[in-house]
Parts: sequence; C-alpha cells; structure tokens
Amino acid sequence: MSILRHDFTDEIIKILDMKSGGKGDELLKSSEIIQYLNIKTKAANRGSKSRAGFANHYAIYVLIEDYLNGGFAIGGNYSDYEGAKFSDLFRRQRELPFGGKLQNHALNHRLNEEFKKYFPACDHLPIIRDSESNRYWINEQLIIVSVDGQMFNLAESIIEIIESYVRARQSAFSEFMQYCQDIIDIQEEEPEKAIQFIKGLFHPNVDARVFEIASFAVLKQHYSGQRIYWGWSPDELFEEYLVLYKTGRTNANDGGIDFVMKPLGRFFQVTETVDAGKYFLDIDKVQRYPITFVVKTNDSEEDILSKISSQAEAKYQIKAIVKKYIESVEEIINIPRLMEVFEEVLKSGLGAKVIEEIVLQSRVEFNVEAEEQDVLVFKKTVQHSGDQK
Repeated sequence: MSILRHDFTDEIIKILDMKSGGKGDELLKSSEIIQYLNIKTKAANRGSKSRAGFANHYAIYVLIEDYLNGGFAIGGNYSDYEGAKFSDLFRRQRELPFGGKLQNHALNHRLNEEFKKYFPACDHLPIIRDSESNRYWINEQLIIVSVDGQMFNLAESIIEIIESYVRARQSAFSEFMQYCQDIIDIQEEEPEKAIQFIKGLFHPNVDARVFEIASFAVLKQHYSGQRIYWGWSPDELFEEYLVLYKTGRTNANDGGIDFVMKPLGRFFQVTETVDAGKYFLDIDKVQRYPITFVVKTNDSEEDILSKISSQAEAKYQIKAIVKKYIESVEEIINIPRLMEVFEEVLKSGLGAKVIEEIVLQSRVEFNVEAEEQDVLVFKKTVQHSGDQK
C-alpha cells in the first residue's frame, strides 16, 4: 500500500531516524504499526477542526509502556510474560492527557478491528488478549522490524511518536482557544474578523464537534430574541423568551438529543449525513416526536427531504410508514440557513455573544478546565518514560 504523507509524517520519520541511524523512512515503509500511527496522527497540526481521538493511541501506548517497564525491549523473553492486568492498563490510560473519559473499547476490540481494516493482509493484530485471565500483551511481531538485514525494536520510538502527537494536539487546540479569546478581545475594533471566524466554522469539512458548537451558539442567540405568550386561560398569559439548551457533550453517541428549546419543547438533532436510517433512528428515540435536524451540508432542504424520502421508500416500501416519519421532521436547518440566521443575529448586535458561547462550549467539550493538569500529567509522563530508557 502507498504511504499516506501529511505534516506529522516528517516528525514520525525524524523520531525513527534518531533511533535507527537514519533509517526512518525505511522503517515507516516496513512497519504496519508505524504506518497505522501515521494514519492516526494525520490530525496533529490541523487545529480544532479535526477530530483528536486518543483511545487507540493510548491503548498502544500503555501496552508499549508496560513492555518497556518490564525490560523486554532489552532482555527479551516477552513470550514468558504473564501479561498486563486490564485494571492497570485502564487506570494508566485515564491518567494520560485527555484520557480521563476513555472507555475500555480500544483495549478490548476497537483497536484490533480498525487495524485489520487498514491492514487486511497483515497476519498480526496489535493487542493479544486472554479473555479468561483478562491479561493483555502488545504483539511483539509488530514492533520488531528488519531493515536491510538489521533488526530494530520500535517500542521506544512508538512511545515518542505518541507523546509528540499529544503535544501537537495540545498546542493546536490551545492556539484555537487563544484565537477565540483574541476574537472576543478585538471584536469591537475588527468586527469583520470575528464574523469571518464564525463563518469559517460552517463548512461541510469542519469537525462535527466544532460544527455542533457553532450551530448551537448561533441558534441560541437567534431564538433568544423571540418570545411567546402562554397560560392556563386567555386572561392569565405569561410572557417568556425562547431559550435553547445544549443537552450533553457533542458527538457523544449516547442516544440523546442535542438541543432542547424551552418552553416550546422543540428537539434539535445535529447530523453530518443525509441517511434515512439515521434520521428515523433519531425520530424513534422520541417516539416520533417532531425533531428539527441541523445538517452539515449545503444541500437544500428540499433536496435533503427528497433524499430521505427516496431512501425510506426503498427501505420500507409502505407509503403510510414513510409519511409518518417524514411528518416527524419539523424543520431542516442546513449550512446556508445557518448563515442566514447568523446574519440576522449580527444585525441584532448579538455577534459578541455568539463568540462567547463558542468559547464557553469549547472549554466544556475539550475539558479546558483540566488543561493545566493535563500539561503537568504530560510532563510527568515524558519524565517517567525517559527514566525507563
């Protein structure tokens, strides 16, 4: 297979060069696990608009760290090792920067499944697991590589590659947050810069989390100026402004609804796809209660509904069922509509509040409150691994 090349590839080769006397490029071509890390570090220098999942990186990291701590890179005899306890590996993952909310999926199956998808011809998987004893091993066949007749153990290089990737992601997101803060500080003097910043978040290729946060920030201000009158009788009516609430972390895959509006009780779901199955699943979650879909696409509302209808008719073939589902789609908000709403928000003088909301939600989403702690943990991790070498 051809080797993916991106900005962080040079850093990977540089780390390999230092450990191999300049054979980094050959090692990259010869090692499936290094190629896998190369694929998984593509997001290193792309700011907040790219997803930075650490689960699979850290599954490899903690197993390699256990391997190095046991002295197996030097003394061998790894085949005699009883294996690492799951509890120890899981705890170690959660000690790492941005690892506090990681689950057990990567260690148990997800890493191996994804690796196999990228390297179907490879005879080895990264994680060896004994389900009875709940013990784990890194597959040593993947970390010992031969180049030009010389054997290289890549364990230390893998640790350094992952640590370097984490540093790059920390730096990239810190720059994004600083840019958000700078926009807040200068928006009165350079309002156009703030406007362009927000508009840049409404594109089909923007990370799903950033798109959801920006959509929420704009829609919240859009609805905040609208009010309704309600009550138990015509003579006793209450005036209340609409308030949009965000119900959880973005892209959490927790089966929840993304936004809820008070007091109307409208539900909003943010999605990247025009997939009838996904829409109907969301509708079924709330027993066909009407849902507004915020869709990360430039397709028109008519085109989106037409695609959903066509897919639904092909799947269900019963028009009455399709009709009930389509009637549950209260509104489609696409990217052009979000841009129109944002223009309306700007005319209302609420642009500054949109930026403030984006910063607030970003801090919650990316755990910025714990960032200083993460930096300290990362420094300790680097020191700890350095002490083992």
